[in-house]
Amino acid sequence: MSALLEARGLKKRFGGNEAVSNVSFVVNAGECVVLAGDNGAGKSTVIKMISGVYTPTEGEVHFDGRLITGRSAEAVRSAGIETIYQDLALADNLDPGLNLYLGRERTRRILGLPFLDRKAMRRDAVDVLKSLGIVVPDPTLPVRDLSGGQRQSIAIARAIHWQAKLVIMDEPTAALGVPEQREVMALIGRLKSQGVGIILISHNLPDIFAAADRIIVLARGVVAGERRPSETNDEEIVRMMMGATL
Repeated sequence: MSALLEARGLKKRFGGNEAVSNVSFVVNAGECVVLAGDNGAGKSTVIKMISGVYTPTEGEVHFDGRLITGRSAEAVRSAGIETIYQDLALADNLDPGLNLYLGRERTRRILGLPFLDRKAMRRDAVDVLKSLGIVVPDPTLPVRDLSGGQRQSIAIARAIHWQAKLVIMDEPTAALGVPEQREVMALIGRLKSQGVGIILISHNLPDIFAAADRIIVLARGVVAGERRPSETNDEEIVRMMMGATL
């Protein structure tokens, strides 16, 4: 079976600085691959090359059997890759339904004039969240009034609603309490069961071992090692993050 995503020899230079060098890995459908590393390890640069924000200086990204290197971020999203950054890109003053359709709002016509179909968008939001095992008590509330875990769920639901085959999550539990962290880990498990591939960016060891099918450690812009959670432990991962095993 071919990989859902394959990154081949990714390299990115910014002027004279080489931020990432020769990074290669694959992600299969229904698999969570964690890109682990300390701040400045190159994790964000790698996902931005995959998501179309950056064009690699060298190397290629293949997704679902097609070359996507050089495509715009919007074209990459249309191909089926959704990226959920730490800020979630939610509109705090809008309800979950309007956030689900942000930039792609549903409308209906009344006397020939287009109006936002808020009821349909809220209904869709409730259905998608329910499919992920999440219940929002009041779908008319603005998302600023929801918990961190619920907000994260809405960002994930938006990705699933638009039929993402691969979801990239950038430190999804960074600002969450322990119960909400568990909710996000459970969500990752549900996405995997639906055949969605996941790239999880993290330097949090409990998250890494809870979510990963495979762990790819980056240190100073290169791959320091790749392990399955059953093959390694916290100490080895920390050593690789610090660049001790290159």
